[in-house]
Amino acid sequence: MLKVDPRTNKIQLTRGDTAVLKVELKDASGNAYTPGVTDVIRFAMKKSYADESVLLSVNAVIDGSDITITLPATDTKKLEPGSYKYDIQLTAGSVVDTFIDRGTIQITEEID
Repeated sequence: MLKVDPRTNKIQLTRGDTAVLKVELKDASGNAYTPGVTDVIRFAMKKSYADESVLLSVNAVIDGSDITITLPATDTKKLEPGSYKYDIQLTAGSVVDTFIDRGTIQITEEID
């Protein structure tokens, strides 16, 4: 089961499930931002912010203004239940903008 709190960006996901996240980008004026063809949007997750190693890193699929991040079941199955930290960043040329930072993702137990 996937739950996302749009106010806090907290994600709850059952271990071994696929998460499909739709991302909406806005510019500083609040207008919809359509990524350019060379822009990259990346989701990265660690156990804690201080950890050196990234446990899961996924690039979004960008189709015009539709942005989709998929966390595959094969990757979430490998995670131990618990709390993790994530961020989502946009790289546009030499500009890097972490537009969701210090997010929390809770991986819950599954019944096989």
